[in-house]
Amino acid sequence: DIVIHWYKQKEGEAPERLLFVSGGKVAIESGFQANRYMTEISSVQKRCVLTIKDVILDDAATYYCAYWDPHLWSTWIKYFGMGTKLVVSEKRSSPPKNSEILQKKHENQIMYVCFIEKFYPEVIRVTWTEDEKEVTDNVVKGDTWQSTKEDEYSIASWLTVPAESEDKKYYCKYEHEEKSTSLPTQEDSVKTASQEEDCGIVFNRGNLVLFCRPFVTDQLMHRTAYLVYIILLLKSSMYNIIILFFIYR
Repeated sequence: DIVIHWYKQKEGEAPERLLFVSGGKVAIESGFQANRYMTEISSVQKRCVLTIKDVILDDAATYYCAYWDPHLWSTWIKYFGMGTKLVVSEKRSSPPKNSEILQKKHENQIMYVCFIEKFYPEVIRVTWTEDEKEVTDNVVKGDTWQSTKEDEYSIASWLTVPAESEDKKYYCKYEHEEKSTSLPTQEDSVKTASQEEDCGIVFNRGNLVLFCRPFVTDQLMHRTAYLVYIILLLKSSMYNIIILFFIYR
């Protein structure tokens, strides 16, 4: 028997169960209108679809699907998905107006910065791949930030690789509801950052990493500067603890 749970989580609030499916029957939790929600399970395609009718502003939330393994009922283990964010707005969605990869060499490392700019809504998935396999090591994904007053958003993602991997081709792939694209690192369009350009800093696996891009937004600069400040403060605190340990041991 397949048991599926759907949870709804509004921003800043705890998740609440919307419904669950067991034995082919759907049970809607009290407080939700039963006639607005439909769910369908396909054991062949191994997927469960939730449909919301007559969407209203209050439906804006992140929806999570959870699978309850029937063979492990005694342990009460649920396997949650990553969640799907639903944005309800009168504004029409629009794909990114610009996307590019910036390259920066530093000692024995190469950092690729993938910029995806001016899209709506802010929901987007960014991944790095090599030979169609997702790369997760040494990847930093920034948060989306509002780039203009027209509710357009941008995002950046960083990939750091050894210098000997310079000849390898990596792809920055983004998936937006209006458009999906893969940007290769081995292209003439990939720009090399110069020291004269505006720069920002990120912290990646114990290293302070410099990236540069023309016309980088003030908001991104503020975020990276704040991040560096917190990191340096934590490092300073750790050093003080170590020194005190050796003094009073």
